[in-house]
Amino acid sequence: MTQPPAPDPAASTGPARGPAPRPIATGIDADAAWAAFEARDRSADGRFVVAVATTGIYCKPSCPARHPNRTNVSFYPDAETARAAGFRACLRCTPDSLGRDRTAVAQAIAAIEACGETIPLDALARTVGYAPHHFHRLFRRATGVTPAAYARGLRSARAADALSRETRVTDAIYDAGYAAPSRFYADAGARLGMPPSVWTRGGRGVTIRWTIAPTSLGPLLIAATETGLCRVAFDEDADALATRFPNATILPGDTALTALAARVVASVESPDRHHDLPLDVRGTAFQEAVWQALARIPAGETRTYTQLAATAGNPAAVRAAGSACGANPVAILIPCHRAQRSDGTLGGYAYGLDRKRALLAKEIGADARSPTASS
Repeated sequence: MTQPPAPDPAASTGPARGPAPRPIATGIDADAAWAAFEARDRSADGRFVVAVATTGIYCKPSCPARHPNRTNVSFYPDAETARAAGFRACLRCTPDSLGRDRTAVAQAIAAIEACGETIPLDALARTVGYAPHHFHRLFRRATGVTPAAYARGLRSARAADALSRETRVTDAIYDAGYAAPSRFYADAGARLGMPPSVWTRGGRGVTIRWTIAPTSLGPLLIAATETGLCRVAFDEDADALATRFPNATILPGDTALTALAARVVASVESPDRHHDLPLDVRGTAFQEAVWQALARIPAGETRTYTQLAATAGNPAAVRAAGSACGANPVAILIPCHRAQRSDGTLGGYAYGLDRKRALLAKEIGADARSPTASS
């Protein structure tokens, strides 16, 4: 008697199956990608897509749907690559909308930069084709600030640049896009950390006091104006401070700085603790957005330069995000040691990778000694 042929899987009447899982795309850390998918981490959206073989769909990492078995999952760098592999977009999390969202945020940023002042939310949202309340959330999630705050930051950065070039404060005020001097003094005075008239003279007349404090990671230069800390750096001294602030009066520290320095050293030894130290630092709008993003990273965690660039409002400015970390004037207090490359390596650090590793180790409560020292 002839045996019946074996069932053909392709002719099965069961649920349709999608493409078989494929190897992880080059440059994507599979474990990190799965962890982000399990946590529904919104910050991972746009960095990769998650393809599910059993359903034939691809999703954003933050997709709210029930998670599949990991053996049925593969990761692709973008939606286009996933589609080329035979997957279709998830209807629940709509991963293809990310491209439209990013384009809308980029268009809004361009409009704000071209206008030079705050654009009413209704008008801005209408320009990019979104409802105001939805676009407000979208912009804040992408940049870390609201459209109005982004405009204020941009205007203040332009004010700083104008003040460094103009001899008259009034000219600088209008060059920066302020409609009236009163708004400039309300916004820029606190942001610049010194009176605008002093800024036009390159900071001349500002007194900076300094000290060098011993820490477990080496000598640390700590310097402050009357407003707050303006420089915290390893391997620097008073000469380096004078080079950075050539028109300021540089003096040794006093009692007030001694107390402030003790709190800075405590932050070095326990970088996992939140600090409320006063700062007197300045940067471009993009740099300050990166610094704000760094300050929001929980102790013991890291973010990639790509994530920082996206949070700062310019996903393509990955190299500029790295430069913003390098331009950080107050080490540890703005935790640029929490930035790393997309491949999981530490990247650079102005004060050496050994210090970067030690700071991260302190934050997660690990022993920062070398393996040979602990064996």
